[in-house]
Amino acid sequence: MFLNLPRPLAALAMTFAVSSLAGCAGSPIFGGGGGGRDTQYVARDVNTLYSTAKRQLDRGNYATAAALFDEVERQHPYSVWARRAQLMSAFAYYSAKDHQKSIDSARRFLSIHPGNKDAPYAMYLIALNQYEQISDVQRDQTSTQAALDALGEVIRRYPDTRYAADARLKVDLVRDHLAGKEMEIGRFYQRRNQWLASVSRFRTVVDEYQTTTHAPEALMRLTESYLALGIPEEARKAAAVLGANYPGTEWYQRAYALVQRHAPAA
Repeated sequence: MFLNLPRPLAALAMTFAVSSLAGCAGSPIFGGGGGGRDTQYVARDVNTLYSTAKRQLDRGNYATAAALFDEVERQHPYSVWARRAQLMSAFAYYSAKDHQKSIDSARRFLSIHPGNKDAPYAMYLIALNQYEQISDVQRDQTSTQAALDALGEVIRRYPDTRYAADARLKVDLVRDHLAGKEMEIGRFYQRRNQWLASVSRFRTVVDEYQTTTHAPEALMRLTESYLALGIPEEARKAAAVLGANYPGTEWYQRAYALVQRHAPAA
């Protein structure tokens, strides 16, 4: 069940599953196949309730498992199982793609156990839920910014963990996504001959996202926009920066041709 999950998340979830069930045999009662029968309120001993939740998780019945882990916390709030169940609930909701409930469970764990050794995992899980809600570049980027903020928090608070290492990789992808949004809007303005607006968007990419894959095109689009505005000096500067940093790209060839045609050096 953990094969398709990010490696740090799958490893931690497996650790929780194994350590939590040590010495606890699963009860055959409440078996079910993922229907509502397992989640109906019945006062149950904590071992049976937790093992039933784990069994549903193993079967891929993530929503049912999450509800059962929540029930562990509700029926046995002062047991060590309650702490474990909070994180397993967050993981189960994440697996069910119920991102908000997963975030809520992880945040509840952090609010109650901020110094716990598994706090980095909880913070990473929040970031991962935000990351997986990123929309395409043609839609609102609120979730993208939220993902960037959450990933940055993991890196800031737990810099030496494996979660921070994975977060750093995802930050690069998120920044590329945000740059892609700026490029999409800039090209939109170009198509409507709104050159000042397009310059603003392309400059944002060059200034704030210069390490992304969109930087070369942004410099070429700046060259186009400055020429359309009748500012050849700025067009030549943009093309020169493009040539200095990305000399072998198609974008530089196009910018160079434009400058030679419309704004050759004196």
